[in-house]
Amino acid sequence: MPRSIQSIQRAAQAMRLLSGRTRRLSLVEIAGQMGLNKGTVFGILRTLQQVGFVERDPDSGKYQLGAALLHLGSSYLDGNELRTRALNWADALAARSNEAVRIGTLHDLRVLVVHHVFRPDDTYQVLEVGALLPLHATAMGKTLIAANPYLVTELAAEELPRFTARTLTSSRDLSAVAREVRNRGWAADIGELVDGQVSLAAPITDRRGETVGSIGISGPIDRLCEDGAPRGDLVAHVREAARSISRDLGSIPW
Repeated sequence: MPRSIQSIQRAAQAMRLLSGRTRRLSLVEIAGQMGLNKGTVFGILRTLQQVGFVERDPDSGKYQLGAALLHLGSSYLDGNELRTRALNWADALAARSNEAVRIGTLHDLRVLVVHHVFRPDDTYQVLEVGALLPLHATAMGKTLIAANPYLVTELAAEELPRFTARTLTSSRDLSAVAREVRNRGWAADIGELVDGQVSLAAPITDRRGETVGSIGISGPIDRLCEDGAPRGDLVAHVREAARSISRDLGSIPW
């Protein structure tokens, strides 16, 4: 079996770190997480900069993923049937809910964001296409767990990270939530990934009846919730968008 190329492995590791929740990291932070000296990591980052896969913010000196990498990712995502079928419905959901919309699929025990529609206002927002989100702490992730119960066991093999005081970190709690999501057809994350932030999501199914992804909205708790519970009208909008995409994918209408 051919040996792997160490420099490529390290470059891939650096880019995975920059695709995480923090998104921007300093040279010291990247070197620390990779367990390498700063000189070695600087050489990797400089090479990735030269090909446009990584950018360095001149003010903070921190690194982030570059536009060239996003372009490569988009060329793959454009061929993704789920994203193609969902474009118009995602735009419509953003307009109806006045919130940001994301569509995600299961990838490497996380949620891969394949499409992101900005909230329809003038506030500063960051494109999240290509981001990887935790399954256990997001509404989209919970819909995917509900459709694939084996994920609870696989996630429990390692300690589930806690992001806030409300994050579910036990397999028993996660299994109970998965059953509830399967029964009602939608999921919620109320301050489980980020304090004060809420996400609502519903599963997208294909012609085989298999859950192939999830669509959801996200925003502050004061807009998405009433009396501590998700707003019924927003849940209805999300579920209708999921049903519409599912119909376009050949799922039996319901």
